[in-house]
Amino acid sequence: MTRLEFDRPEELVARLRGLLEAGTPRDSLRVFLPFEVPEVEELLDHRPDRLRWSPLAGALGGFATGLALTIYSVASFPIIVGGKPIVSVPPFLLIGYLLTILFGAVASFAGFLLLARLPSPRGLAADAEVPERFVILVDGEVAP
Repeated sequence: MTRLEFDRPEELVARLRGLLEAGTPRDSLRVFLPFEVPEVEELLDHRPDRLRWSPLAGALGGFATGLALTIYSVASFPIIVGGKPIVSVPPFLLIGYLLTILFGAVASFAGFLLLARLPSPRGLAADAEVPERFVILVDGEVAP
């Protein structure tokens, strides 16, 4: 792994452009910045955030699970009381709502860990801490 350090953001952007023009794949580059540099995001071509889909999937799955669980349990062991319907929607919606929140929160946390690639042995490198410097880590060798 090659480590390139810079004192100014202009140097970093120029070197990053050079690396990308030389054919270095974007997946092999890791950039550490003390503050945000918009040009770096444009060069590395970040995609829109995908985290929003995991809580949605978890919430929909939780609601469906809540309804299915309650309907299945009442249908399996029916207790007819006073001629009321066996499948009564209002109390079942409460269970569905609570499981929506639970599954949505768990899916959000799991999606965060998955998209952040945590825990990652690659992130536990001894040279990962780079305060007050602009650093590019490149997997493999870099031409001067």
